[in-house]
Amino acid sequence: MRVLIADDHPLFRQGVSSVLANTPDNEVIAEAGSGEEAVQMACNLLPDLVLMDIQMPDLNGIEATRKILSKCRDIYIIIITMFEDDTSVFSAMQAGARGYVLKDAEKEDILRAVRAIAKGEVLFSSGVASRMIDYFAQGEVTQTVVASTLFPELTSRESEVLFLLSKGASNSEVAETLGLSNKTVYNYVANILNKLQVSDRQESRGRFH
Repeated sequence: MRVLIADDHPLFRQGVSSVLANTPDNEVIAEAGSGEEAVQMACNLLPDLVLMDIQMPDLNGIEATRKILSKCRDIYIIIITMFEDDTSVFSAMQAGARGYVLKDAEKEDILRAVRAIAKGEVLFSSGVASRMIDYFAQGEVTQTVVASTLFPELTSRESEVLFLLSKGASNSEVAETLGLSNKTVYNYVANILNKLQVSDRQESRGRFH
């Protein structure tokens, strides 16, 4: 993965660059210190991935994400920030970010996010995912929004299954509610866990609730 790091703190950029330098499949090709610089570099250099901070001079990371993806849809963007409020999280997802990781995450969490994005998947750090699913479980967003915005890799049916799982429904209860066989629900759950990069249902509840 050819990576562009966009953050207005040089020490943080250096730290992330150092983490990625120790992995054989990633190369940091440039660093940007502002939102406008991130947009310009991304469009000129066409990296595979941009690690984007939210609060930056000139242009915030969410608007920079939106600008980059309006011109270059093939670039993946992960938000790496200290902000975990609902507005920031959902705005980033709506802008097209494929992941959202907090700056206080472990190094392995950042690498896990990069690896997931390299596979065309999405990944959220545990704290962010918890806020998202709590918001979802409270009924404040619909299955359609989840499918198209929060978890773009999920099909409409998978998002319906996830909605019921977040409410604590068992596989058999999901099957009865949606008029599906137990085996079909099992297959949907397996697909959801794979796409959301969790190994089992219990880990999913730990990460997303």
